[in-house]
Amino acid sequence: MKLQICDTVNEAAMATAALVVEQLRNKPASVLGLPTGQTALAIYDALVGLHRAGRADFSQVHTVNLDEFVGLCATDPRSFRGFMEQQLFRHINVPADHVHFLDGDVRDTERECARFEKVIADLGGIDLQLLGVGRNGHIGFNEPARDLQLHTHRVRLRLETRRDNAGPFEGRVSDVPREALSMGMATILQAASIVLVALGSSKAPAVASAVSGRISTDKPVSFLQLHPRVTVIVDRAAAANLPRAHAESNPRRHASESLPRRK
Repeated sequence: MKLQICDTVNEAAMATAALVVEQLRNKPASVLGLPTGQTALAIYDALVGLHRAGRADFSQVHTVNLDEFVGLCATDPRSFRGFMEQQLFRHINVPADHVHFLDGDVRDTERECARFEKVIADLGGIDLQLLGVGRNGHIGFNEPARDLQLHTHRVRLRLETRRDNAGPFEGRVSDVPREALSMGMATILQAASIVLVALGSSKAPAVASAVSGRISTDKPVSFLQLHPRVTVIVDRAAAANLPRAHAESNPRRHASESLPRRK
């Protein structure tokens, strides 16, 4: 596991974007696994800036998103599909038929989850999976539980997760869907490489679990320790709970600081 500690949100976003650019340079037809949420905003802003500067070509890329709310249609601006369209897809040259999403508005969610697993398999698997992490240690919508689901599944969201996702619902937690569809832990861990990005002091316990904590279903992010190719990019607040020796042995890099951002 590689750890990169950054001084600012912008630096963390640019470092993440640089890894995406490197992936596309090595394999232009990469399959990218993408998250939503506040952490992703700065990353997508940096990627759009790179694309506009001619430094990131998405014309051969396929994307698969981690999750979607149950009960929201693809055109609902509060859906994760709506988030992705607004923040990334409409600003880059990814073909519309290369964008793959879970449909949270279907009647048969079990069938939809199976369809999504087949989409990923037919694409040859995920080459690079970007992840955020919840304060309770969830990745995707794999919430802490006695047992974690291996593959894409329907999940009931914890109250703290719904609170963290209340922004698009004008802050009304009661309006946030109580269930979602999410990639499972095995689906995520089968990606060829993973980049976890965490920002802010509220994420410090989850980051500690990801890097050096006990592997437990109480902290789904801890299972990233089992993956052979994980990069963790954090700001100093999110790194606060890491053992001093671990943090000091992973100095931040500066190679990405010149990446352009969206105007």
